[in-house]
Amino acid sequence: MGRVRSLAQVYRCFGEVDAARTSPLYERVAVALSESDEALRAIEAAPARKRHPTVILAALHDLALAGRALVLAAAYAAADGDAAAGAAIDTLLRMTGSVVAIAVRRQPRTNDTGRCAVLYPAIAEAARRVGANAVGLIDVGCSAGLNLHVDRVGITYSNGQSLGDPSSPVQLSSAIVGDRPVPARAMPEVVARVGVDLDPVDVSDPDDARWLRACLWPDQPERAARLDAEMALAATAPPLLLRGDAVEVLPHALARVPADALPVVTTTWALSRYPPEGRLRFLHRLDEAAAGRVVAWVSAEGVGVAPTIPTLGDRRASGHSIIGLAVFDRSIPHAEAMGRCWSRGRLPAWLADS
Repeated sequence: MGRVRSLAQVYRCFGEVDAARTSPLYERVAVALSESDEALRAIEAAPARKRHPTVILAALHDLALAGRALVLAAAYAAADGDAAAGAAIDTLLRMTGSVVAIAVRRQPRTNDTGRCAVLYPAIAEAARRVGANAVGLIDVGCSAGLNLHVDRVGITYSNGQSLGDPSSPVQLSSAIVGDRPVPARAMPEVVARVGVDLDPVDVSDPDDARWLRACLWPDQPERAARLDAEMALAATAPPLLLRGDAVEVLPHALARVPADALPVVTTTWALSRYPPEGRLRFLHRLDEAAAGRVVAWVSAEGVGVAPTIPTLGDRRASGHSIIGLAVFDRSIPHAEAMGRCWSRGRLPAWLADS
């Protein structure tokens, strides 16, 4: 009973805190699940690490999108919280095995090219400092590799600046914090796009594409439309996706970048999945790679997560992230905090001179 009460608290907190401000639909569904002993027992059929609301709700959404939970799909389409709550419980109880199977097989995904608003100027700055006329992008924790098309989207900042492709079908907006603009230079030609992930997602696979949609909250149609545009853009020039641990796979990824291009490794909230010693091993891999060529690393990670990147005196778990740039030249890193950002890159505050 203690475990059930604890799980109930997790779902209630998710609904009343995490979902409350952005998804009234999921707020209602999560709270309803927290109040149903039968639903909580069904959720407990999943391994402990797969019981979190983001996983179970995505699995239910996946069934709805696949046409296997029609009543739930209709409630989601109508954004009817009460109907969705009842249908979610009913689907979970009737299809517990299917929900658990999806949860076990899949990882929750937060594919959001809003990160491009901080990646684009930082990558362009890395190229400028090295004098590179071409770059090869290597995204660690890439999921579907959407960030690898950072040069192919259009980005408009709140101060009127714009970067990227103004004619792209994917257009992003970003609100600058503070009065310092982002660097306005264009990114050089991208000659390689390589993603590294333990379980990469292929946007050309219908099941994988549906899972990406399932990880979005059903009452956010604008995000779903943007994701569809992002996946369509990625499908026109599919990146190379390498499966495996970044520490082990990184040398193979770097080898895919032509010798006359600057390899730029990007991590956006990916290193937090590693223990501190794993982050240091990642850094060591970059050191090793730089013994033979210059390598740049652009990061957007929580305060103190990215090794060698200054924290600007900020406290850990302070609610924002540090935009970092490290250039490794003959294994000697030159690391700098370029700025801060909030909301997964949608609110950048650029600090570095350029």
